[in-house]
Amino acid sequence: MKLGTAIAEIMRREGIEILCGYPVNHLIEHAAKAEIRPVMVRQERVGIHMADAISRVTSGRTIGAFCMQHGPGAENAMGGVAQCFGESVPVLVLPMGYQRRLSHIEPNFNSSEAMKPFSKSSEPIILAAEVANIFRRAFTKLKNGRGGPVIVEIPADMWNEEVPEPLNYTPVLRTRYGADPVHVKEAAAILVTAKRPVIYAGQGVHYAQAWPQLKRLAERLAIPVTTSLGGKSSFPETHPLSLGSGGLAVPRAVPMFLGEADVIFGIGCSFTETSFGIAMPKGKTIIHSTLDPSHLNKDVETKIGLVGDAGLVLDALLEEIGKTVTSDRDASAVAAEIAASHKEWLAKWMPKLTSNDAPLNPYRVLWDLQNTVDINNTIITHDAGSPRDQISPFWRAVEPLSYLGWGKTTQLGYGLGLAMGAKLAKPDKLCINVWGDAAIGFTGMDFETAVRERIPILSILLNNFSMAIELKVMPISTEKYRSTDISGDYAAMARAFGGYGERVTRPEDIVPAIKRGIQKTKEGTPVLLEFITSKETEVSRPGT
Repeated sequence: MKLGTAIAEIMRREGIEILCGYPVNHLIEHAAKAEIRPVMVRQERVGIHMADAISRVTSGRTIGAFCMQHGPGAENAMGGVAQCFGESVPVLVLPMGYQRRLSHIEPNFNSSEAMKPFSKSSEPIILAAEVANIFRRAFTKLKNGRGGPVIVEIPADMWNEEVPEPLNYTPVLRTRYGADPVHVKEAAAILVTAKRPVIYAGQGVHYAQAWPQLKRLAERLAIPVTTSLGGKSSFPETHPLSLGSGGLAVPRAVPMFLGEADVIFGIGCSFTETSFGIAMPKGKTIIHSTLDPSHLNKDVETKIGLVGDAGLVLDALLEEIGKTVTSDRDASAVAAEIAASHKEWLAKWMPKLTSNDAPLNPYRVLWDLQNTVDINNTIITHDAGSPRDQISPFWRAVEPLSYLGWGKTTQLGYGLGLAMGAKLAKPDKLCINVWGDAAIGFTGMDFETAVRERIPILSILLNNFSMAIELKVMPISTEKYRSTDISGDYAAMARAFGGYGERVTRPEDIVPAIKRGIQKTKEGTPVLLEFITSKETEVSRPGT
């Protein structure tokens, strides 16, 4: 059995049905022979973003995979690998490498060495007979513990090498581990006696599929819940105990309740300090549940560490709490407090959310979008910058994994690949990306990928012809040289690629355009709706 055939067979046995990629990488042909669908992109970074989404929307039960050419192809992919690392997403990355005799000679790019600092593991294949062992290690890392990209580099001179038959490979185990029972007991006692506790849920809840347990804990002890952007949709945001999710922009209730909390319970999170996450107030008692012990005391001072799978930790906590709290506590008072905060906050923002101005206010576009789509059957993601900050506080996610939130490394153009990957993994869902005119400049050519590969996403573009966020920090260069100006007719671009493109300028046309776009996706056509918006820069920060 040739090496490429063996690798494709291993991937097939591990349940991989789609290989995103860009040639030349001979694995593409071997995968196609093994009935693994190759999806070719226009640039490598977007292909990794697509694989990223496949892993996300399946809670890592299906591993996204990407392959690319050695040298420049691998170099172009590095941003996507770094994004997976920053967001802890398990993705199998399969770069071709230079021939073994050249792989360590400068200036040749050695992927397994160059990507090692921002991958969970990185290994080249140097002996065909070791391929099963190498992929056994790779998939074990992908399916266990905290997520992250795993690199397996395939040297260009190995494709014709023989792998011993029969191929000795069975899918690797997926195992979980739980927290120390002593610490569980201590944490339960603190939560039961806390006066103003708050739960902070991260994306570890998604990977553990621990949504029911999170809801049960919140309801049993009447604890308000907020989430990171990555954890958004792990708790229904229509629930009376939901504070909403937070990044750079937050609903008013989030900083208010965190500021007044005596205990903060972080579940499935890293508490990573970032400009695009919730800032944890000082002086709180923090219980931190995480898969990765290296996250304990990394950014916040932790009183109790519960190292383990979020589902197992929550199960153990619920059992321990159930010994003394045998029925749900009355949540009416705290729910009324949350509702009052939401009402006051929304009242402040409603003029923007319902604005009749033209150019359109982006908040109006996103408010109308939320109130037009079938939320329960939608997966939405944002892009970096304004789209992230304008949608994340206001979009109320209900179903788990219906919102792909992110932000630690904030790569422009990330959302398009996420939407396409989500649609590949969940073809019955309406999959939406929201981006701006800066982001489309990075990855917009891959809208053609959506058309060519028959991936009918709904792409919402907020076009204000400007780098609006940068206006305040680039006043001189803007005035003298128009350095923040951007131009383009992107609806026309979408039509030129063979998709459906429509430009919208009037507020009364927003909803009809969205409905037309949804119908086109149902007919199998990718859609780009371009909304001409104002240079809106106000976001919902703490205190606003």
